[in-house]
Amino acid sequence: MKKIIHFIVSKGDEQYVAECMELPIVTQGYTIDETVGNIKESLALHLEDENLNDLQISDSPAVSVLFNN
Repeated sequence: MKKIIHFIVSKGDEQYVAECMELPIVTQGYTIDETVGNIKESLALHLEDENLNDLQISDSPAVSVLFNN
């Protein structure tokens, strides 16, 4: 059962781009704060109607964000 969901954030030409390592989620933002907010929102939307047991994700997973230069 996964207790941590990992995202890698890199700086694009104009925005920061965040890609999830375990799930098919990609989001972006103009600032790091906006990007982190978008990570939370996109993850919540992605998991909203999913059976977390089927995905082998715990009920309250932590989110790890790695910034890649």
